[in-house]
Amino acid sequence: MFGVVPKALWSRTNPADSKNLCTWAMRSLLIEDGKRLMLIDCGIGNKQSEKFFSHYYLHGDVSLDISLAEKGFHRDDITDVFLTHLHFDHCGGAIEYDRSKDAFRPAFKNAHYWSNSAHWKWATEPNKREKASFLSENILPLMESGQLNLLNDDEQYRMNAFPDIDLLFVYGHTEAQMIPHIMYKDTTIVFMADLLPSIGHIPLPYVMGYDTRPLRTLDEKERFLKAAVQGKYTLFFQHDPVNECCTLENTDKGVRLLETFPLSAV
Repeated sequence: MFGVVPKALWSRTNPADSKNLCTWAMRSLLIEDGKRLMLIDCGIGNKQSEKFFSHYYLHGDVSLDISLAEKGFHRDDITDVFLTHLHFDHCGGAIEYDRSKDAFRPAFKNAHYWSNSAHWKWATEPNKREKASFLSENILPLMESGQLNLLNDDEQYRMNAFPDIDLLFVYGHTEAQMIPHIMYKDTTIVFMADLLPSIGHIPLPYVMGYDTRPLRTLDEKERFLKAAVQGKYTLFFQHDPVNECCTLENTDKGVRLLETFPLSAV
C-alpha cells in the first residue's frame, strides 16, 4: 500500500499485524439530491469464492445494506451508482449472483451505472499487471444489463449529468480514474478513491505499489494537494480505517494534515 516507502515510516500511521497486514476500509459515499440518490463506489461485494475472500481477511459486521438501512434507504432506492474505477474493491458490490438463474445481475436494479469510455476499454482489455483486479463478472454484466452509462471528456456533458459534481480524471493509479468533487453547502468534498487512500498517503512519496504509473501519480498528487489547500477542500477517504475526512495545510515540509473529522461534521 505504500510502495517503496520503508515500513518503519508508514507503520507510524498504519501499523501492521504479525502477518504484515494492515486494516483498510471500503467506504462508499451516499449523496441525496432531490429525486436522485447516488452511491459512489460499492465495495467488494459478496459473490466471489471462499478462496478469493481468503486472500483479503474481510472482518467486521458492517455491510452496504446495513449502512443504507441506518439512513432509511434500501438498495432499490439508489438511482445512480458512480464507479470511480473498476478494480474489484470498488465495483464488486455493483453486481450480484442470481442463484435462481445461475447468472450475474446488477445489484441495484433501479440505478444508472456510471463509468467512462477510456477506463471501460482499459478494464475490458486489461494489461497483465492489472488483470487480476479487473474481474469480468464485475464488469461485463453492467454493459449487458443496459444500465451502464459511459462518460467522456466533454465537460459540458459531465456537467449536465452531474450539475453539482465536478470530475478530476487521473491516470497514475489506473487509466482515467475519476475523482468526484462534490459541491456541498459552502465546501467541496472530494471522494479520494485511490488517488489518496488514507491520511498516511498525504506526503508525496507515499505512493501505492498498485499504481501503474507512479511518477504520474506523484505529479497528480502534487497538483491536487496544492488545489486542496487553496480551495480548502474536505477530503473524504475511501480506504482509511479510522478517518473519514480531513483538511490540509501548507507546512515547511510540504502539504500536510490539518485536522480529521467525521463526515457528519461537514
